[in-house]
Amino acid sequence: MKMKKKNDGMLRRVFGYIGRYKAPTVLSLLFSFLSAALILLLPVIFGRMIDRIVSPGSVDLQGMLPLIGQSAAIIAATALLQWLQNFLNNKITSNVVRDIRIDAMARIERLPLSYLDTHPHGDLISRVVSDTDTLSEGLLLGFSQLFSGITTVIGTLIFMFTLNAKTALWVVLITPLSLFTARFIARRTHAMFLKQSEAKGALTAFINERLGSQKTVKAFSKEADSADEFDEKNGRLTGFSLRAIFFSSLVNPTTRFVNSIVYAVAALTGAIAVLAGGGALTVGGFTCFLSYATQYTKPFNDISAVITELQNALACAKRVFELIDAPPESADKNTAAIGTAAGKVEFRNVSFSYDKSKKLLENISFTAEAGQRVAIVGPTGCGKTTLINLLMRFYDADAGEILIDGKSIYEMPREDLRRQFGMVLQETWIKNASIRENITIGKPDATDEEIKAAAKLSGAYSFIRRLPKRFDTVLGADSDGLSEGQKQLLCITRVMLAPAPMLILDEATSSIDTRTELLVTADFDRLMQGRTSFIVAHRLSTIRGADLILVMNDGNIIEQGTHETLLAAGGFYKKLYESQFERS
Repeated sequence: MKMKKKNDGMLRRVFGYIGRYKAPTVLSLLFSFLSAALILLLPVIFGRMIDRIVSPGSVDLQGMLPLIGQSAAIIAATALLQWLQNFLNNKITSNVVRDIRIDAMARIERLPLSYLDTHPHGDLISRVVSDTDTLSEGLLLGFSQLFSGITTVIGTLIFMFTLNAKTALWVVLITPLSLFTARFIARRTHAMFLKQSEAKGALTAFINERLGSQKTVKAFSKEADSADEFDEKNGRLTGFSLRAIFFSSLVNPTTRFVNSIVYAVAALTGAIAVLAGGGALTVGGFTCFLSYATQYTKPFNDISAVITELQNALACAKRVFELIDAPPESADKNTAAIGTAAGKVEFRNVSFSYDKSKKLLENISFTAEAGQRVAIVGPTGCGKTTLINLLMRFYDADAGEILIDGKSIYEMPREDLRRQFGMVLQETWIKNASIRENITIGKPDATDEEIKAAAKLSGAYSFIRRLPKRFDTVLGADSDGLSEGQKQLLCITRVMLAPAPMLILDEATSSIDTRTELLVTADFDRLMQGRTSFIVAHRLSTIRGADLILVMNDGNIIEQGTHETLLAAGGFYKKLYESQFERS
């Protein structure tokens, strides 16, 4: 019962999307009804033709010619209606799946980073692409066969009872066997199709992960282990698929067996009625009745196949709607934009952890005055980047306050807050587009002169000018052979093109060579003039000129001060600083 309610809920949601296209849906149903009605007229005409052939005396050719013409017209009209119906069905299905994908992608854009960090990206891709494709196939089958099948069943019943009620009653009494069989099998295949979809998502996530880390796999000679893991996940998918297909494939032959019984009963009882005479059923009428018996049972085969596909489609729909229903980021409060910030940043007793059972940041407090350069240092995993994530509201703090110019960041629209910061991260992101489009993400209306000037400031122009099309060179999925350092320079150029009131540099120069780093550092010095800047760095030699250095360890700020005062204090910072030079 619980599974049935879930399926009903999925169907209602799918029908909600279909309801957006009322006109083509109504037309499709109308064409389905008309084509089914015309098909049902053919046996009547054929029956009349047979009665003219077997009637005593000569064959009534004169009477048959109009019937032949009517048959040809009906066949042509039916073909046209079915073509129009299929065209509309394809259009409706494509639009529905497009809308579902739009909603899924829109939800991904609104999901908190905590969701994206805890769900494999390959599985999310599988839901948006593969699962919606399967849903599309199920919808298309439903439109193509379900409605026309129901119309055919109702129409044939009316015609059969008109021809011979007793024989038609026998047919109706046996029919439930086919329905019960299809329902019994279909209910047991839903769980298997759901496991198949989940296994497919896991395999997609694995392939996506391995494609992005092939250099690491090869560097550690893990090709064999990777292949074994792939075989295991692929085997799971194969196993679930075979079980789902095996049970679902029982539906069609089982219903065909029951339908053959229906046809045999119709043939036997109809033949007895013809032999009994009395005009209850003529030979032509008997032929017509057998044709209706065939048409009556055929939709049950089609509908049983549709039910099987719908189980698969609903299992995929469940995964897609789980994504669409995932809780989005908390809504922004209805507050006015803050304009351009002066840049004073305060953390007041801020606590946060990704896993709420494990503490990370505890009671973090500090003040960065407007225009100051704040360096954040400490060992790996101490919470440096987490501090930046909280400042940008990629995550919301569990406790405490974060203020900019005395106003809580939770009172600001996220878009307005993030517009206050320029960011250069250690991880580069280059999209499949031209170099110009990659640079102008923060300032789409930038002129060619501005773009070129920013590229010269960052040092990126030295390699851009050597490319075949310079700024119009299109970068592919792997950035067309650009080194990590060159990609980092493009990210730095973005910030230099659209300088914000505050700046975040999270290991911004970690991927570039020493000579380029010296040039870029000088450019950053000019860029940071008068701007509140947060610099996350492992190389402590690069942050000696910071106005405030926050020394973190185990999620706490254990020391604060300038480079000179921290060295003089002889604490944790001095040990970090000296250990770097000892290693070098």
